[in-house]
Amino acid sequence: MNESKQVVQRDQSATSGQGDQNAVVQRREGAQAMTLVPAVDIFETASGVTLWADLPGVPRDKLEVNVHDGSLRIEGEAEIPTPPGLRVQHAEVRQPRYARTFTLGPDLDASRIEANLQDGVLKLTIPRREEARPRRIEVSVG
Repeated sequence: MNESKQVVQRDQSATSGQGDQNAVVQRREGAQAMTLVPAVDIFETASGVTLWADLPGVPRDKLEVNVHDGSLRIEGEAEIPTPPGLRVQHAEVRQPRYARTFTLGPDLDASRIEANLQDGVLKLTIPRREEARPRRIEVSVG
């Protein structure tokens, strides 16, 4: 397998194209509500792909992972609590929203994706379809 081949590709329409992985993609109604592109690491093995997305401050109940028509979409909204008795003097990001979309290759089995969120890091395991996995063929003599 060619190392430069990407099995999971970032949807170019979801980013600003300015190079910074944490670049602001879109401003929502208020000046403090914005959508950020989360940093993601992708590892590929013969059995599938593992994707690690940094989503600091995003609780489980404000995280959505969806697959539709070969696209994997990750969305979440962070909760940044203000300690009682303190007043915010300046805040550049109050409740950031994260969003990123990937195109899944045809050899991946989207129906068997496993997701786990721990300490602000989302781990997605996307197995290959059985027919797409490499297998060893025994050769007989004679």
